[in-house]
Amino acid sequence: MDAKARIGDWEIDTITGKNSKGYLITVVERKSKLTLIKRVPDRQSEQMAKAIAQLLRPYKDNVLTITADNGKEFTQHKKISKSLKADVYFAHPYHAWERGLNENTNGLLRQYFPKKMDFRKIDDKSIDHAMERLNNRDINNKNNVALII
Repeated sequence: MDAKARIGDWEIDTITGKNSKGYLITVVERKSKLTLIKRVPDRQSEQMAKAIAQLLRPYKDNVLTITADNGKEFTQHKKISKSLKADVYFAHPYHAWERGLNENTNGLLRQYFPKKMDFRKIDDKSIDHAMERLNNRDINNKNNVALII
């Protein structure tokens, strides 16, 4: 969905803390740029599937596709697809631009959660603050986010 003409196409990824201590799952809607973030204790595919479903369930009516990288943390993609009634796709290996918005968003998140940070120490308030800042960074985004909420 390169045209970004509709609401409902999401990109997912994980961000790793210092020395693989804690992880964040990030989910970004392509048109609206709505960003959802959740801390997870490890990269086990069961944990990731549960976290993704929890993040997207409130927006279930606006989840048509999900695009992930080929990380083994997304091996429970069939469970995610069934839970959200959405198609799950995978980017080609070494083609990060196929999930470019999510990669860019993760870069922006590093302003709040640098690579040197142990993600196990991040509290929900800090995550909510980063999400709020990302989701309200420009006036055009507010208009698109309102379409989802």
